[in-house]
Amino acid sequence: MGRFFFSLLETTTYKIYSSVTQLPNSWDDVAHDNVFLQTHYLKVLEESAPTNMQCFYIGIFETTELIGVALAQYLNLNKLESFGERDKCFKTYIRNFVFKNFASHALFLGNNMITGQNGYLFNKEIDSETLGQILKHCADEITGYFKNQNIKIHIVSFKDFYQNCANDLRNSAFSEMYEFNTQPNMIFELQSDWKTNDHYVAALSKKYRDQYKRAHKKFDGIETRELSLDEIILQENRIYELYHHVAKNAPFNTFFLAKNHFSSFKKECGDRFILAGYFLNNVLVGFHTLLLNGNTLETYFLGYDEQVQKENMLYLNMLYNMVKFGIENQFKQIIFGRTALEIKSSIGAQPVVMSGFIYHSNKLINRYFDKIFPRLEPALVWQQRHPFK
Repeated sequence: MGRFFFSLLETTTYKIYSSVTQLPNSWDDVAHDNVFLQTHYLKVLEESAPTNMQCFYIGIFETTELIGVALAQYLNLNKLESFGERDKCFKTYIRNFVFKNFASHALFLGNNMITGQNGYLFNKEIDSETLGQILKHCADEITGYFKNQNIKIHIVSFKDFYQNCANDLRNSAFSEMYEFNTQPNMIFELQSDWKTNDHYVAALSKKYRDQYKRAHKKFDGIETRELSLDEIILQENRIYELYHHVAKNAPFNTFFLAKNHFSSFKKECGDRFILAGYFLNNVLVGFHTLLLNGNTLETYFLGYDEQVQKENMLYLNMLYNMVKFGIENQFKQIIFGRTALEIKSSIGAQPVVMSGFIYHSNKLINRYFDKIFPRLEPALVWQQRHPFK
């Protein structure tokens, strides 16, 4: 990879890199406001990406000055052990068959491992038409790269745009693509007058204050502590076992993390990456991870022992602990991501709709994508909770 393309503006070009070592020296200056595009995180992907994933890093230039950075990910779904084992029904079987045979080679412009608008960043204003054209041409370039290796990309997806950006792209460069909205991103906007966790608990209505107390009572006897890099390495197999249990029981997966992912993350990102372990009788029974991203606290992957989770309300207590950390460290918001919407809303997170755009390389399939796609997405029925007074 690495060819330049002259886009709509003669002075705007891009270059695609396949290794972090190739990136321009000014990369992190442009990516300053989003840790998910900085080289420390990109090195994590390079060292410990899922085995079915290959990453590409895109630099956008104005003449010779780097003004934008972006991420693309290729996924080979044929390498997956499972698409998810929670829902076993005929519809799931059909969905898995379709993905295996008609969507097994997928290209994402953006980050398929996290939720949020983390796929690109510019240090100057760029209009949506130019942005969309650059992303589309980058997708074409990477698709051509795989074609030369006799790999046909089935699906190209431009992932996770907040609504104002999605509206602009829908009306310009992405007008001919299918726009989809899957599960919303659960975001908790923390109140500026909450200085301690007690302030948060006091703001809850009686019903949800009782839920908080009940969860904490069940939590008695479990020790929580942040793990160092050495401790993460020591517990690596157990951490992966707990993560893998949760991941394989999700309704749908496109990847599984590498076993060294969490130690790699801690090694590269240091104090900005936190892995909190939960111990019962000195045995690791759960963990959650956080990434400090400016004023935003990003929740990452977690894992738990199913039996302990049921008996000790472990997952709910993890959510409360993340909120406590966010408040005590004066973060403005917590990104909780797409799963477990109802329980996340019960602690205060609000659903934020995000859009993606997608097309299929088969023209016939692409023509009927608006009919096909909704049938592949697992149906979701949930009730939003309103926990505050």
